[in-house]
Amino acid sequence: MKDIREVKDYQIIILGLLIALGAIISTYVLSNAVISYQKMNTQALSVTGSASQEIKSDLAVWTLSYEVRSKDLKSGYAKINSDKKQMIDFLAANGLGEDSYKFTPVASYAVYKRLPNGYDTNDVDGYRLSQNVEVTSNDVDKLTKLSEGTSQLVDKNIEVFSNRVDYYVSNLDELKIKMLAEATKDAKERAKSMVQSTGGRIGVMNSAKMGVFQIVAKNSTDVSDYGIYNTSAKDKKINAVVNATFTIK
Repeated sequence: MKDIREVKDYQIIILGLLIALGAIISTYVLSNAVISYQKMNTQALSVTGSASQEIKSDLAVWTLSYEVRSKDLKSGYAKINSDKKQMIDFLAANGLGEDSYKFTPVASYAVYKRLPNGYDTNDVDGYRLSQNVEVTSNDVDKLTKLSEGTSQLVDKNIEVFSNRVDYYVSNLDELKIKMLAEATKDAKERAKSMVQSTGGRIGVMNSAKMGVFQIVAKNSTDVSDYGIYNTSAKDKKINAVVNATFTIK
């Protein structure tokens, strides 16, 4: 009987050892599976997507100014008011109504007599008056052509100074949304192409960061870290960039 009990005890010990060993092995296998799964789900790929589109400006802004020199303020204001009326007539004759332009207040400065050595005195020699006008139109070509015809104002004895015409895109916010969507789509396609070559596939997009917008002249390659908004060219190109991160399966 003693031998039988000893055999049973021995079998129990072996069974316990086998159970313990099995628990260790199963724990090891399970932990490795969890680690592999976590690695698989934490692997990520960062790509940069881009999109570009040529656009034409649909809003033009032209600024110009005119100046008067006079011995006294009264005659100076009379002349600059006369110049303003002729400026309005000039704009109206070219199809631009009151809602197309705005004048700044008249600025006046005293001009002092100068000594032979070049220093100014405290004696007023006359006055200089100036006024600016900003003209806006959706007819970009018309305003461009008009800005080139300031000689008509010079012929009317107006001392005019014309600045360049600036060109803008009125629906820029809508274009930005569209371009961001296209840049994000491009990023996804790039990620797919890179992962498929290794037999994998991409999962969800973890993050997306918008880059700066570059609005440049049509054939320009200018780039800036802070973005560009070219206003000197009528024909432009808008570039959008998105930095996206995707999981890899």
